[in-house]
Formats: sequence, C-alpha cells, structure tokens
Amino acid sequence: MRRLLDGAFLTLGICSFVKAQLLGIPTVPFSATAGGSYSLASIRSIAVDPKFASTTDTRGETLIPPTLEDFARTFAQDLGGVIQNNVTIQSSNKSSRDTILLTIGISQDYLDAAGRETSEGYSLNVSSTGITITGASPLGAWWGTRTILQQAALPGSAIPYGTTTDSPGWGTRGMMLDAGRHFYPPEFLIEICSYMSFFKQNTFHVHLSDNLYNNPNYTREQSLDLYARFRLWSDSSSLEGLAKYKNESYTQEQFDQVQSACAARGVTIIPEIEAPGHALVIVQWKPELGYSSDLSLLNITQPDTIPTMELIWQTFLPWFHSKTVHIGADEYTGPANDYNRFVNALAGYVDEAPGKSIRIWGTFPPSNDTGYTNIYKNVSVQHWEYFEDDPYYDYILNNISVLNSDDTFYVVNKWSGSYPQQINISRTFHGDPVDRALWYPYIFNINNATDNPARSNPLVLGEVGALWNDYGANASVYTEAYYAWREGIPALADKQWGGNITETEFYPVFSELNPYIPAQNLDRSIPSKSSTIVKYSAISGGGSISRDQSGNGYDAETTCSSGKNGSLVIDSSCSFTTPLSSKGRNYTLTLSITINELTDPTNATILSGSDSTLMLTPNITLFASGNYFRLNSSLPIGKPLDLSIIGRGNQTFASVKGAAPVGDTSTEQ
Repeated sequence: MRRLLDGAFLTLGICSFVKAQLLGIPTVPFSATAGGSYSLASIRSIAVDPKFASTTDTRGETLIPPTLEDFARTFAQDLGGVIQNNVTIQSSNKSSRDTILLTIGISQDYLDAAGRETSEGYSLNVSSTGITITGASPLGAWWGTRTILQQAALPGSAIPYGTTTDSPGWGTRGMMLDAGRHFYPPEFLIEICSYMSFFKQNTFHVHLSDNLYNNPNYTREQSLDLYARFRLWSDSSSLEGLAKYKNESYTQEQFDQVQSACAARGVTIIPEIEAPGHALVIVQWKPELGYSSDLSLLNITQPDTIPTMELIWQTFLPWFHSKTVHIGADEYTGPANDYNRFVNALAGYVDEAPGKSIRIWGTFPPSNDTGYTNIYKNVSVQHWEYFEDDPYYDYILNNISVLNSDDTFYVVNKWSGSYPQQINISRTFHGDPVDRALWYPYIFNINNATDNPARSNPLVLGEVGALWNDYGANASVYTEAYYAWREGIPALADKQWGGNITETEFYPVFSELNPYIPAQNLDRSIPSKSSTIVKYSAISGGGSISRDQSGNGYDAETTCSSGKNGSLVIDSSCSFTTPLSSKGRNYTLTLSITINELTDPTNATILSGSDSTLMLTPNITLFASGNYFRLNSSLPIGKPLDLSIIGRGNQTFASVKGAAPVGDTSTEQ
C-alpha cells in the first residue's frame, strides 16, 4: 500500500483501472485510469448544463434549496480563492479543457448505506479534456464540488484521471449547538455552516431556548431570576416578554439570513424550541404554567400549557425553512403519559403545515403497558444517553427512526465532570466495539455490539454531535465553540458520510485543508510574512497614515494628533484604526501607553475589535461575547508603561511593565 499526500491519492490495487481512493475528508472511492492527472490550478470556468441550471433538490431537508446554477456560482468563488484565479460561469452541456461541467444524472445510480436512493450522491469523470461532476441532484453536484475543492487545496493541486461514484451512507450528518444558554451572533453560525459544508456535513441543529440548572434548593424567586433565554425575537404582542433581550436574540430577518446562507452551502438549519423540560424561560414568562416543585418543567395538565406552546409554534413555524423541526422534549421528569400527550399534540399541530414533521430527544420509550400512551411513530427520536432509552431495542425494533447523538461525542464548553471540552475524535477511529476499528453512525454503543443495528438499517437517520453550554454565557466566549469542534467536525464528517480515513492519515490531511476552507475565518488567522503581524512606531497623527513596520502593509489611519517622540495623543474625539479586526489564539499584543486621565474610570475603551474589547473598568478587562472578564489589576495614571495581552491556547493573560529608557531594567507588575 502506498500513500501520496501530494495529489492525495491512495492506491489499493493494479488493473486497467487502479481501484483506489482520494484522500480527503471524507475519503472518496476512486478508479484511476493508467497514468496522468489533471491540474486543477488550470481551471478557468465552471460550465452549467442549461437543461438543469434551474433545477433544485426537493428531496433534501431544506425548503429553500439552491439551483444548480446557484451552487455553481458559489463553487466558482470558492475554487478561485483556492487556486488564485478568476473562475467564471458559462452555460454549456460539454466539458472542455480548463473547465468543470456540472450536470444532473440518474438518481437511481446513487445509494446510501441502506441501499436507498439518495439525492446527495455524485459522480466524477476526470480526463485530459476536462472534468464532469454529475449529481443525483444539485445538492449531490455540490458535494462533488467539495471533493474537487479539497483536491485543489492539497499539495500538487491535481486529481488523477479516472472516475468515481460517491454517495453518503446516511442522510443526516452534522452538529448541534446550544445557543439557548449562550448567544452566538448570526455571522458566527454562518461561518460554522461554511466550515461544516467543506467536509460534506448537511445539518446544523440550533438549540434556541434553555436555562441553567434549576437547583432544587432554589427558592421560587431564585428560579424565576435564573439565567434562561429564548433566542427568537418576535414583535407579536401575544409573545411580549418571552424573549427579553433583543440584542441576544435572532429577528426573523436575521434567522432568514442564517438559514439562507447555510442552505447556499448545502447545510440545513434544524431549529429547536425546548419544552416541556428545560422550559424555565417559558415559565418565567407565564409562571402559572410551571410545576411548583420544579419551575423548569411545564405542567402539562395545566389547561393553558399546550395552547401556549401552539401559540409559540404558530408564530415561529413559518420562520423555519426545514422539513424537520425539533420540539426538544428532553429530560422531563413529570408523568410519562402527560409527556407523550404533549409530544403528540405538537406533532399533530406541526403536521398540519405541509411537509413538516417533528423530532424529539429520547426520553420516554414506547411501552405495551396497559394505559400507556405512546408517541406517534412519525416522530423521529434523537438518542443521546442510555439511561434515557435504548435506541435499538426501544425504537428501531419498534419501527421508529432514530438519529444518533449518543454522548460518545458530547462536548460541554469550558468544564464538566462528565464530558470533555473537545470532541474525542479518537473514538471516530477506534469506536467499533467489535474490533476497535472505525466508528460509523449506526454504532450507538461503542462498548457493546449487541446494542447496535446493522450498518444497512434504514431507521438510522445519521449522526449529529452536540455541544452544550451547561455553565452558561459567561463560562466561555463564542469562538470557543469552534475550537471545541475544530478537529471534531472533519473527524465526524468522514464517518458520517461513510469515509474511512485513518487516524494516521487524518492529521496531515486536515492540516493541509484547514487554511483553504472558504467563506469563514474561524481561526481568526491573519496573513503575515514573519512572526510579527503588525508594528506601529514613530506614529504620525493629524489625519494621516501610520505605516506598518512589520512588512505586511497593515497601515493604520488616525485622526488623532501627534505627541512627543512619535507618540499619539488619543481621546474620545479621535481614533486610531487598523485594517485588522481580530486575531485568533496564540498571540502577544503590546501597547506602549501613558494614561493621563480617564473620563469614566469604570468604562474606558483602550482597543476594540470584532470579537472583543480591551477596557479599564477600572480593572484591566476584556469584554467579549456580552460579558466582562476582569483581572485583579488596574493601570496607574500618569506613568509610561507597556501593557501586553497574551493569548496562549484557551487562556489570556495580561502583563504590565513600566516603560524604561533603553538599558534600564523594568519590573513586571
């Protein structure tokens, strides 16, 4: 066996066609013809078959599917960014040299792990005369463009002459983000979709309401004051007071923007409004609906509870552009029959909307006991933990569809006594309980094979990895969610699709691909010719340009006046603006400053960017993700000093040194 990262091609045999695979994430089965490869750096245009240019995929999860031409335009932008060429769009049904043709084929040619047709499959034909991507649908063609894009990003920027037919094993592949206990800006959600799409994930489950743990020792007043949020903002008078913080909520326009931007890259937003458990935000709005013993639970026997939830869904269901919506239904400790009646009531309500159905978290499994009310079988279940249910014996053997979200791949941000802060990707490579080989979505239990259905079982919908913010909004900044998933998304995506990248292969391939993932900069990376990204010295003021001394050309503009020895006099009437907005992990920012006075010692901004603000309150403070993170140090007035903010991994430090003449020794404060 031979592996070449240059070209990302792994050979598995020799014949008239070389049976092999393209190394990517996910891996791609590939049959190479004898000799030769196509240089992707030479591509100048994307041809769209005019017969299918306006075709959309109506079989997928989204209700706003892009056309083949829409996907082609996005692909042209992405590929142009990778190969540093201007890639244009043309209408043609023929491939030619320096052109990639996108067209649609026969859907019966593309099958999932259960042997069913899938609209997400695609074929590649690569020869010296051009490349053709044939999709089972426009979405299938889109996933084919991701294969080409990855091969263009890898060393060599080429793909062997040959063919492939590639289809995902499972239809639901993605991640879940707890936005109920931590707000994430719309732009961040869109960037996550771009990151997921590059690795062929198609589902972003966004948890939109929740609360911190409601300790049973809390008084009623403490519970009603506990952190709880509903993240959708409606101006409807009937919902006034449900969402109290507009700056931490999504308006319909914003949520439309997120859904549309994600759908443009093949990713569907699955929205979740959580009830009847984790429903404290609803009880804070209408206290009469809560259980007196635990206000985070809705009292389903209260006559207004189900009508209130139907009112909420009446308002927001039209916002959601997915065929499946999530009603939560997690960790409810009230009576099972009340719970099942609640689920069935909302299932019936949502089913009245054309093409809509609901999903719930697994809580009360079906039972044949006399008097027990089971949930409707058209409700899909999202399994997360065996103490709640057994996905194989409780659901699959009862003909109920299950989505695998077992806590094998759970993340809890910042800290947890039970779960890690990053996805345990080793389990994707060694999660098969039979032989510790590769894990796949049909494996719910990584320790007991008898708990798992066959790989081909059609009731396994796929897998979604979850990130929870159990400790709330001030435990982390929003970019920490990305770092928790940075390696986990591609590692899971390979197996969710049905790929077979190994642990040894994964890391070098991922490190090569990561810098080229389009339409996002979640690493907050800044191009630089050296370890010094930007340096301003001998600053000139008065509405002029301050030159960057690093050699990177990040010149700043200032409207402030000049001081002594090349310094700048900054007050509230002027500004010093750089072209940079944020730097990701691992940096040192040093400012040589003298603070002469503070107009407001509790609210003084030193430096502000897109992700955070450096302040004095009067302590040295970083304001990020809506929270003040204060240090137990302040800065002296009237004393020259060097203030350094140092980022190392997920930690941030401040260092204060007195500025001294050259040759003198300064003391760190």
